[in-house]
Amino acid sequence: MITTGSGPDDRTVIVTADDRPDVTVIRQPRSSVRPTSRDISVLLVDDEAIVRAGLAMLIDAEPGLRVVGEAADGAQAVRLATELRPDVVVMDVRMPGTNGVEATRRLVSDPFITGSSVTTAVLVLTTFNDDEAGYDALRAGAAGFLLKSAAPRFLPEAICSVAAGDAWLDPAVARRLLADFAARPGLSVPAPVELERLTVRERGVLVLVAHGLTNAEIAAHLVVSEATVKTHLGRVLVKLGVRGRAQAVAMAYRTGLVRPEDRLPAGR
Repeated sequence: MITTGSGPDDRTVIVTADDRPDVTVIRQPRSSVRPTSRDISVLLVDDEAIVRAGLAMLIDAEPGLRVVGEAADGAQAVRLATELRPDVVVMDVRMPGTNGVEATRRLVSDPFITGSSVTTAVLVLTTFNDDEAGYDALRAGAAGFLLKSAAPRFLPEAICSVAAGDAWLDPAVARRLLADFAARPGLSVPAPVELERLTVRERGVLVLVAHGLTNAEIAAHLVVSEATVKTHLGRVLVKLGVRGRAQAVAMAYRTGLVRPEDRLPAGR
């Protein structure tokens, strides 16, 4: 039998007959803390309850961030994301049932999510030696990945980054991942004509994105507005046929447009 009750912090918890909380949790706003329209809403996905609890504490303690739901596998994550429309899904990769990579693929291709006014970005959690999951997550459309061993302060930064439309690749492994990614098969490489469709400015923006610059940093580097950068990047994504910023970065390395040893191009 399944009944509904209230858990800590006035959140709604689905409980089973043995009085153990089910893995699906939809958090309700605390009466003393009203979320504002500027809050970044976050859905947590991890099969370990203690990990979700720790992540939730870190996120809820950060002004402007709010955990709106939790799930313990990919299938539940997709269902909750469709219902809650969070700004960011923090997704574990290795989970029983539907894993994080498959859930990411479903999320970024779901018309009920991608076609809404709220864009949901996926930030995947990986371990240092789990490069394959990093490759798969990028191919699936993740906006970035964060190592589980990273310092706690990086989690809010990563969430804010992907929510703003930027990619987040953990500094500890980003260059190693991208360099190795460039040599791997399995990613659709655009024909030369597709690269040639990029204007000089669009190529320049893609190169700067591949070097890890945010939209604001690119705007300052090129002495243009941030809105102009977003316009150029949007056109790059369409012309290359990729799902997001992280895939565009991987594509830049995969095609040789950018190499790991390249220096940052001079500004305008």
